[in-house]
Amino acid sequence: MQILKLDSLDFSDVVEKLRNGFTIVYPTETCYGLGCDARNNEAVEKVAKIKQRPPSSRFGQDCGVASKPFLVVVPDAAMALRYLEWSPKLQELADKYWPGALTIVALAKDNCGLASGVVAADGTVAFRVTSHPIAARLSRELDAPLVSTSANISGQEQPYSVEAVQRYFASQPNQPDIIIDAGELPQRAPSTIVRVVDGKVEVVREGEVVVNF
Repeated sequence: MQILKLDSLDFSDVVEKLRNGFTIVYPTETCYGLGCDARNNEAVEKVAKIKQRPPSSRFGQDCGVASKPFLVVVPDAAMALRYLEWSPKLQELADKYWPGALTIVALAKDNCGLASGVVAADGTVAFRVTSHPIAARLSRELDAPLVSTSANISGQEQPYSVEAVQRYFASQPNQPDIIIDAGELPQRAPSTIVRVVDGKVEVVREGEVVVNF
């Protein structure tokens, strides 16, 4: 694990490494996130191994589609529009809650180019427009969504410091390639997750944002 201090961070170098399949830990508006280029199948599988997700929850039998897909973050709704089947309800939620800690699960466009570990068996993808400037800049300069899952081993508590991330992974065979050290993060709840299909909104997980619709 290479730890990069924020005050000397070379964004262009980190983005180039993301393009080459590296995995990173980076700050988000909720906690430290573990991620990679969401278009890269091998990198997404590396994230699943680092998280120690069991194979059954990584990929089902349906052509390798994820049975427990990773959510992704983007810098703005315009990037989400490239990948999602947009609708008036999506626009309403985006206008009201993005950027911020609301993750929206919606149908992906056909052949959207995202990795199989990001697209669910029903063709949906979980997107969030991040309000954290570092996460947003990484995705913007990559010109692609970033996988964003909490930087811990599955089932453990969310990390709000680099020290916590190091404790989780220091003795593990699979580790993140890069950690961006942005100091101690505020301890906030996970993102709220809503599912939008056929114009209907369902709250999947209550979190940081209270959704009224």
